[in-house]
Amino acid sequence: MPNQFRIPIMREDAVGRAIARMAREILERNEGTERLALMGIHRRGVQIARLLQDEIERAAGVRVPRGSIDITLYRDDLMAIGPRPVIGESKLPPGGIDNRAVVVVDDVIFTGRTARAAMNELMDWGRASRIYYCALVDRAGRELPIQPDIVGRAVTVLPHQRVDVLVPDIDGVLGVDVVTTSPEAA
Repeated sequence: MPNQFRIPIMREDAVGRAIARMAREILERNEGTERLALMGIHRRGVQIARLLQDEIERAAGVRVPRGSIDITLYRDDLMAIGPRPVIGESKLPPGGIDNRAVVVVDDVIFTGRTARAAMNELMDWGRASRIYYCALVDRAGRELPIQPDIVGRAVTVLPHQRVDVLVPDIDGVLGVDVVTTSPEAA
């Protein structure tokens, strides 16, 4: 296994501040919670969506509906990941997405391909009145002309680096790391 070096760029308190700011921006853009729904992209986007849901409830006193979306079957590289992809559960928020402002929540936006897949899947389920794309981290490097509406933090990383968002349900901690693979191991 190549040598990897982790550099924390956001600890729990920084992620909490970013989530609070993102929740306020969602409320401002939507002019409140009316007809608002959150859709977290599997895996870590689901946990980020839950944190946003909690923060919106603290700020506005309303628990907005939340669902989850697994984009596996909508990926444009499905053949490259093998003949038996692991498919997670997609779950519409209570009341569906028709005529709702839907906030698609991702952990990291990079090429834009996950965002495209998520929007394609949502459109198969119904007709949202508006779709906002929200990512905790924007690491740049788009391959498609897709930009997030709401971002917690933008970072610049080198080609041999990646951004890992860590969430308590999966990783036991809340934070964001930049991971560098040592050049001699690459």
